[in-house]
Amino acid sequence: MDSMLVVVYSETGLARDVARQLNAEHGWPVGEIHDLRSHPETPGVLRPLLDSLLHRDAPIAYQGPEPGDFRTIVIVTPMLAGHVPAAMRAFLSHHREQMRRVAIVSILKSEDAVSAVPEVAQLLGHAPIHNATFTASELEGEGGAGRVRAFGDFLQPRSTAVQCSETGLSAA
Repeated sequence: MDSMLVVVYSETGLARDVARQLNAEHGWPVGEIHDLRSHPETPGVLRPLLDSLLHRDAPIAYQGPEPGDFRTIVIVTPMLAGHVPAAMRAFLSHHREQMRRVAIVSILKSEDAVSAVPEVAQLLGHAPIHNATFTASELEGEGGAGRVRAFGDFLQPRSTAVQCSETGLSAA
């Protein structure tokens, strides 16, 4: 069983950039989630926004290693209207039993947005072992890469991270 797998869903490319950085710096393989209803020719935010607000899952395709083959899964996801995007929600629901140790990177559009931690913890039935929240502007600036690196360094296999209790859910 390998140690870490990064699973990313990216709408604008920022989440994908974070996943690529974790791969480049730590050698962790990356799996990517694709929303099968997304069409580059007809970009829009109404359907994804409604899916997030109404907690609807999306039909997805996942390209990457099997999550059950890894000890820890690092989820990298943008937030949409304060919620996990439908494609990420569908992935988490489908692989829930395989993901006992999860760390989360939430990418927010603004400082006022909400982290993915409570919603992901609810979907999985347990709290993450670690999390980081970044704004889009922070990732596009100079300080973002250093914080992403620090997040990855914390998760190195020598880490003795334990479940966070901020969600009030029991540890896995």
